[in-house]
Amino acid sequence: MDAEEILKGLNSDQRAAVLHDHERGAQLLILAGAGSGKTSVLTKRIQYRILCGVEPEKILALTFTAKAAAEMRERVQKLFPNAGVRLCTFHSLALYMLKCKVPNGAGGECPAYELLGFKKMPVPTESSEREFTQALSKLKLKVKVSRENLFSDCYGAAVSAKLQPLREAVLESGQVVFEDLIYSAIQLLETNEAARDYFRELWKEILVDEYQDINPSQYRLVKGLLGERKQLFVVGDDDQAIYGFRGADIGNIERFCEDFKESTQIRLEWNYRSVPNVLYLANGIFKNKPIHLRKMLRAGNLNGSGGNPLYKENRKPEIWESDNPVEEIQKIVLSVKELREGYDLAWKNFAILVRYNRQRLYYEQALRDYNIPVAGDVVTGVGEMENGAATPEVTVEDGVHVETVHASKGLQYAVVYYAGLCEKLTPGECTGDRKARKRQLDEERRLYYVGVTRAEACLFLLYCKRRFWKGRLRRFRRSRFLPKESKNNSVAFMPVFLFKIYVAVAVLGYMLFYILTLPFAKLYHGKNFDAWLDLKIQDFSRFCMKVLRVDLTIEDQAQLGKVDWNRPVFVVGNHNSFADIPIVFLTLQKTVGFVAKKSLGRIPFLHFWMLKIGCILVNREKGGAAKAVRKAIAERGNAVRVFIFPEGTRSKTGALGSFKSGVFRFACENNAFMLPLVITGSGPVWERRKDVSRCKVNVKVLSPVDVLECRKENEKFDPKVNLLPMVHKMMEDAL
Repeated sequence: MDAEEILKGLNSDQRAAVLHDHERGAQLLILAGAGSGKTSVLTKRIQYRILCGVEPEKILALTFTAKAAAEMRERVQKLFPNAGVRLCTFHSLALYMLKCKVPNGAGGECPAYELLGFKKMPVPTESSEREFTQALSKLKLKVKVSRENLFSDCYGAAVSAKLQPLREAVLESGQVVFEDLIYSAIQLLETNEAARDYFRELWKEILVDEYQDINPSQYRLVKGLLGERKQLFVVGDDDQAIYGFRGADIGNIERFCEDFKESTQIRLEWNYRSVPNVLYLANGIFKNKPIHLRKMLRAGNLNGSGGNPLYKENRKPEIWESDNPVEEIQKIVLSVKELREGYDLAWKNFAILVRYNRQRLYYEQALRDYNIPVAGDVVTGVGEMENGAATPEVTVEDGVHVETVHASKGLQYAVVYYAGLCEKLTPGECTGDRKARKRQLDEERRLYYVGVTRAEACLFLLYCKRRFWKGRLRRFRRSRFLPKESKNNSVAFMPVFLFKIYVAVAVLGYMLFYILTLPFAKLYHGKNFDAWLDLKIQDFSRFCMKVLRVDLTIEDQAQLGKVDWNRPVFVVGNHNSFADIPIVFLTLQKTVGFVAKKSLGRIPFLHFWMLKIGCILVNREKGGAAKAVRKAIAERGNAVRVFIFPEGTRSKTGALGSFKSGVFRFACENNAFMLPLVITGSGPVWERRKDVSRCKVNVKVLSPVDVLECRKENEKFDPKVNLLPMVHKMMEDAL
């Protein structure tokens, strides 16, 4: 077995994460977007480290559920059977630590729990809340103390002294709750040097799943085990931090780079679950997030689930408004039956998601009333068993799933009906002071994001104006989370020459505004300025499509996931219009420089931005274009990303012209990736515009060509003979 077997099928970002060198890059934070394959990255990282010679017993991987730990263990052991990696939950880790025999300071060993004063081995049990409350009331404390935080060290000396009898009772009986285990393990690490050294020697590398969900005590446990070492590998998604009510602290992931100054951050943004239009909606949910934590999900699934044609349609999410619940459920039932029959989908491919459990009960009963099976229902089997006994009960598995968004995390469905998108349901009602309400609203927004990203192919957002809620009929306002429909009909009857003036003024005004704000943006965003610029280029491109009245369709965007963006990339496309440039930016969802004529610099403000994004300006009349491109490539090294029109000039007919060979030589010289795009319908957007009606433009992303692999397979590989004709034919066939 070699590393390539482990790395097979990973995109460039996943690969970089698995291969991360802690000695060079220190601790690693992986910001893993929804559906980005984080579990695969975690397990392959463990496999890779074992392959590198790390003893499996020296690897500790922490997650939040026993089910997730078992799944990861099974994946790891496919390549390394019986590998002794400790894959477990935080609580089971803490219990294991307390049971371990550690140096007792007197030259011998004892179970770690004895060092903490336990008279019996700790055994997790369900505590009697009533008994604890009664015992607590006798202490007449002025601060609130929960059973879970009995052993916390946050109370101060006076309160801790009063709590000591309650703590002693637990130490005497060994009857602990789960949080007692965490606090005890922390105390062991922070107060007993011999025990701390023992556990740090026991585990050399630590991996943490769902890092956004850890609470302050779990964070201290990880820090206590890690010490000053660099071998920390964590995966999380701050956009899916939805357990604040359980004590999870999203700040742990937001502060990671401050807590670990030398750390590295990698984003996993290729989503292998949802169609692009669902992801466009998801990407718009967190527009006000800090730049350094923002992610842009990109569709990485070429074929969808089993190649079902529903996935190929890339449907836009629909917003359904209903006056009452009867109207709403009728729409849902009709839609389920149509999609099920039209696309040969099983009942289990459908889900209704809600915010609260009482909503779930309503929709389950409503489906049953329409004779639609509900997943999880227990029904009596048909017919008698062979021995004549009573008919058995059967749990329905192939039924429509109805569940809360919290319960749906980690799951996915072809078709999702997200119900209750109105104020006080989604988002739920927020209480407390201003700061508390903001914190709750932020979590409600993340919960909405989780619901949206459960949908693979179809997403329906449901708003019902009136419904019974908490015992009476109520009216609800539309949710603030629902996207607002933009209407731009003001130019629908404008003459073409006025329309062009309107567009030019709007676009140049946009450019000027951000030129004026640039110094402040640099100062405010600091080292995250480049990320800010990338986002603004995307915003600018969307703005151009809006004012130009373009309906843009992008096909096979998932091909972008095959490109290793850590290597030089040359993007080539056919040229029909000035509008091709913002179209390319939106297609790639990345900022790339492009080769352009110096004469474009005469357009106000455009020259400034061309230089800012790394364009290569050439004087075609005087020649020397190849020299200018080579110079830019040499300066940028592997970071070079250049878009080039190999036809040289814009096509007046839309037909593909002959190619110049320069870009193909550059690709070979740099062992680059070559990515072909085919644009259709952009000619009438500007240069050949005849009226102001909406223009339909289509971009198709073709399969990228790895020039390095081509050269390995053919020692005499000639870019002009082998590469140019191949790419030309690919693009011609796609037109």
